[in-house]
Amino acid sequence: MTALKKYQRLESPGLWRDGPEAQRRDVVVSFGDASLVMTDMKGEALAHWSLAAVERLNPRHTPALFAPGPEADGETVEIEDEVMIEAIETVRKAIDKRRPHHGRLRNLLVGGVLAILGGLTVFWLPSALIRHTARVAPPETRANIGAQLVARISRVSGQACTGRDGIAALRQLINALPPDPLKTVLILPAGVHGAAHLPGGVILLNRAVIEDYEDPDVAAGYILTERQRAAQFDPLQQLLETAGLRATFRLLTRGVLSDATLDSYAEHLMTTPPESPSQEPLLARFAAAGVPSSPYAYAIDLSGESVLGLIEADPMRSRDQKQLLSDGDWIRLQNICQQ
Repeated sequence: MTALKKYQRLESPGLWRDGPEAQRRDVVVSFGDASLVMTDMKGEALAHWSLAAVERLNPRHTPALFAPGPEADGETVEIEDEVMIEAIETVRKAIDKRRPHHGRLRNLLVGGVLAILGGLTVFWLPSALIRHTARVAPPETRANIGAQLVARISRVSGQACTGRDGIAALRQLINALPPDPLKTVLILPAGVHGAAHLPGGVILLNRAVIEDYEDPDVAAGYILTERQRAAQFDPLQQLLETAGLRATFRLLTRGVLSDATLDSYAEHLMTTPPESPSQEPLLARFAAAGVPSSPYAYAIDLSGESVLGLIEADPMRSRDQKQLLSDGDWIRLQNICQQ
């Protein structure tokens, strides 16, 4: 687009705020690739706004006040530089002329996606947009979302247990299992029913999984099941499917989720039973780890009726089982929340 090329290297000072209650910060505003980029004085990017979605909140007034779109949640940038204001207005008008105007079809909601990806119509479909957003989210974003969810769940469950001897024993248990992207395991005093997993490779275990059983097979079974569940159901995609399109669009265009979205999903994790993974690949995981599936199955359902397949097809039924932890290490792990 000619308008974009003309202003490619344009920069100006501005005052940016992340929300209506946030303090304004001095930033450098510059044109990116079809985006408006806010950086702090150290050169660190604070926000990326799609030029296709930028709105002016005070037409014909100076300093000009811009927002990243109709769902901005109070995020704004104030600009006095007349050249930058003219550039933004020129690009906005050029983009607006290329849009259908019969009711505008509310495509401001997806304008950024359409501009960045060349108007690929597949992203009008909600499920496609969610899958795409989960697929392109970098590991750092996933890890940050996981850490924020841990903090929120910990407000209800209590902080993760950190007894030194217990942590060492937990590390031994994890090392006794096959390597996996979900390698961080936290023991919580309460909050989750058995186990859960989060974006960023985090597994949460209720302390009862450790304390209420005579050997580590049940805890290992919960870990293996969460690993299979994460492999089958992307935890970030599940979060976005629960949160909806507004949260998905925010994550795709700004790389963050709102506090309200994170609070709601943390509550969802603590109150909603997880979807069961497919039995055949789950049994294959137990077999590869050398862990019997029956102890875990009976921990899930003492009657065994709903988990009959895990009991009857236990891969270790006729095989020698390795010892995951020594008796002393297992006792130390059981006391992780007591230290």
